[in-house]
Amino acid sequence: MTITQWLIFILIIQIVHGLAMWKLYIKAGRQAWEAFIPVYNAVVLMKIINRPWWWTILLFVPIVNLIMLPVVWVETARSFGKNQYLDTFLAVISLGFYNFYLNYVADITYVENRDINPKSNSGDWTSSILFAIVAATIVHTYFIQPFTIPSSSLEKSLYVGDFLFVSKFHYGARIPMTTVGAPMVHDTIPGLNIKSYLFNDKLDENKTSLKNKLQLPYMRIPGFENIERNDIVVFNQPADTLLDMNVFTPDRNYYKPIDKKTNLVKRCVGIPGDSLEVKDGYVYINGEKNILPDRAKLQFSYEVKLKGNYTENQIYAAFKRYDITDVYPLQNVILIQATVEAASKARNHPNFASITRRLTAKNEDGNLFPRVAQYPWNYDNFGPIYIPKKGATIELNIEVLPLYKRVISEYEHKKVTTNGNQIFIEGKPATSYTFNQDYYWMMGDNRNNSIDARAWGYVPFDHVVGKPVFIWMSWDGLKNPRWERWFTTVGGSGKSVSYLIPFLVLLAGWFGFNKWRKRKKA
Repeated sequence: MTITQWLIFILIIQIVHGLAMWKLYIKAGRQAWEAFIPVYNAVVLMKIINRPWWWTILLFVPIVNLIMLPVVWVETARSFGKNQYLDTFLAVISLGFYNFYLNYVADITYVENRDINPKSNSGDWTSSILFAIVAATIVHTYFIQPFTIPSSSLEKSLYVGDFLFVSKFHYGARIPMTTVGAPMVHDTIPGLNIKSYLFNDKLDENKTSLKNKLQLPYMRIPGFENIERNDIVVFNQPADTLLDMNVFTPDRNYYKPIDKKTNLVKRCVGIPGDSLEVKDGYVYINGEKNILPDRAKLQFSYEVKLKGNYTENQIYAAFKRYDITDVYPLQNVILIQATVEAASKARNHPNFASITRRLTAKNEDGNLFPRVAQYPWNYDNFGPIYIPKKGATIELNIEVLPLYKRVISEYEHKKVTTNGNQIFIEGKPATSYTFNQDYYWMMGDNRNNSIDARAWGYVPFDHVVGKPVFIWMSWDGLKNPRWERWFTTVGGSGKSVSYLIPFLVLLAGWFGFNKWRKRKKA
């Protein structure tokens, strides 16, 4: 919904609230009109139910309010003497409309200064769990989100099995756009295989969402830094049309809200305003070769021919000594993903006849951005292209339209049509276009084993989730911990340093201090 539609919706909710509660406000010693004033009515209600004023803030935080509203409904009933399990059930199951019964039918009296402490252990546990979920949801949404590396596209920089903390506040936390969903669950509820959110995910004949009901417009809290070239970034995949995150079966008629698209992590090699080109797998920005941080390790595809016959275990063992783990035995050769340095060292192995860099030929990749014959690019040789910058204007013609049509139509929501060589935007002839937001070019360091911007194009800023800052755990498979990567930073230069031992020392000191304090108090 648009901002105007949301304001009308909120106004209707306030009227319904007032009609359901005005007599209850009077019985609590307040004025009837106070039940109808937006926001103020919630502050007054917190006083009536003997709860802190800042609960009002939680009532307006998406997702969190889904937890808080039932709590307030139940607390309202209890503030007027309705403490039975049936009252609690009716307050929740009626979605708060039980208040109409209390307001107009029930013979009730306001309980001033009631005891708000739980009356049983189960109530105490329920209260603790609810507020733990609220706190975790706020942290997860606006500050730090845990993330697991799912693929090897950044191998040697970030490994499959790395568990990250992703900062939401570096680039600015995005306000949840999907307002009705399970807290701290992204796309599908684990174990149930059902969507974790309420949304109309089908498209109409114009390829636009039928009804974006209960969707907030895109908003973001200001961050304290911009995305810089070569930053590692977590973002929502722009072209995600997967019905199931676990099965790669794209359906172009399937629509996901931005904040529910699949989370990916790549390196931002091109920022708004850059001219980018890929030559033999290396990125060039504005004509100059991109210099990566020293922790970044580019990998490329190599074909290896062996001397003699060997078992797969022998082959894997031979490559592992050079820290080459992406090994794919084919019919006549071995395909590996390796850094230039590792491939150079492996050439000295007595059982390897040759190791040759594998470059993709022109037109070999037929499914790359922008998917038209006039741009016969591939993974190793791509571009040049201009990365759109907010406020920048480009000349628009039939030749360059394929590069920007998706940006204009899907990310900036303008209808684009053509008639011969004439381009129309929103039904008006267009020879230029001014971009409404910034775009980025995200690629994997594992250059020939990464589905990235070369496949689906630009990443809009409204798809950016956050910045990985910390690796708190890392496993090679299920049994082998990579201790040297535990509690290490993602950014920085030089060899990463693990802070696991200092953390364990501090943790032991904290428990020891608490134990000593309890003994002293006793």
